[in-house]
Amino acid sequence: MSSLNLDDFTDLIERPDGGVRRDAEEHRALLDVPPGSLGRLDDLGEWLAAAQSAVPVRPVERPRVVLFAGDHGVAELDVSSRAAGTAVDLVRDVLEGARPVSVLARRLDVPVRVVDMSLDCDPASLPEDVVRHRVRRGSGRIDVEDALTLEEAEAAFRAGMAVADEEADSGTDLVVLGDVSVGGTTAAGVLVAALCGTDASVVTGRGGLAIDDLAWMRKCAAIRDALRRARPVLGDQLRLLATVGGADLTAMTGFLLQSAVRKLPVLLDGVVTAACALVAQRVAFRAPDWWLASHLSGEPGQAKALDRMALEPLLPQGVRVGEGAGALLALPLVQAAGALAAELPVREGVAKGD
Repeated sequence: MSSLNLDDFTDLIERPDGGVRRDAEEHRALLDVPPGSLGRLDDLGEWLAAAQSAVPVRPVERPRVVLFAGDHGVAELDVSSRAAGTAVDLVRDVLEGARPVSVLARRLDVPVRVVDMSLDCDPASLPEDVVRHRVRRGSGRIDVEDALTLEEAEAAFRAGMAVADEEADSGTDLVVLGDVSVGGTTAAGVLVAALCGTDASVVTGRGGLAIDDLAWMRKCAAIRDALRRARPVLGDQLRLLATVGGADLTAMTGFLLQSAVRKLPVLLDGVVTAACALVAQRVAFRAPDWWLASHLSGEPGQAKALDRMALEPLLPQGVRVGEGAGALLALPLVQAAGALAAELPVREGVAKGD
């Protein structure tokens, strides 16, 4: 029996301040640029103001990329173009600046944090600040066994919450959330299919490094088999994550919920973050108000999850590489919206207090 009561999040999470959003709309109407002429940037600026409880909005100045990392046992079924247990190679490349997220983060001057939850490697091979939240080495093969024990799921969930608290306490004002995994999109597909009540084929994509037709069929079969194991535990979100999620996805779900508690806005990346967000929405229905869907990756599971949460992607870039790269592309758009809302002058003849 878990000592973690997810029902508490329903009471702890409040929506961004509606009164502040109305104030932001009224402030926008006074600006020298006509309302509506900036398109969705107006909505983003007002969303930021509500999230910050500030009019005019404060510019986004301390964003951070947070990546949860793990290996998934289901990758042993050759459902990914990468070999099972090799997510650590991707992590090392991220840390050494050789992945797309690293290049974009350097260009945008955004720090990147990697959190190992279940990489299949010796923890001594990675920096201590990367591995200190690790729950286990690899997650179970979800088509035939649980990804985690319930105790491991609780530990992973609490680790995600702790990372959210660390970011909020350090002054991070917006998180770009992503994953670094092998097999993670398969686990994500199971969660989306289970929570949306749909068939495996509807949510099965081809991943960041696109798989061929035979691998797609293996992936679809793995999601179908895992779905049979997921459906009996749909009413218990922590047990669902333990059964078919994995340590990295479980931690990401805890991170998303605690970020909403701490009023820390989050930019979601691809199908893995969308699946975790969908689980988190089942826990606390107000939580998605603190998240933005950064881009449409082309993964069918992501589109299904975002549609269920009524989150409209900011960009249609088709970036499927994961690791927060697509979300980073949307960050300048959010920063631009904040800057415009904060710095545009009011119309001539209108007093600032009006």
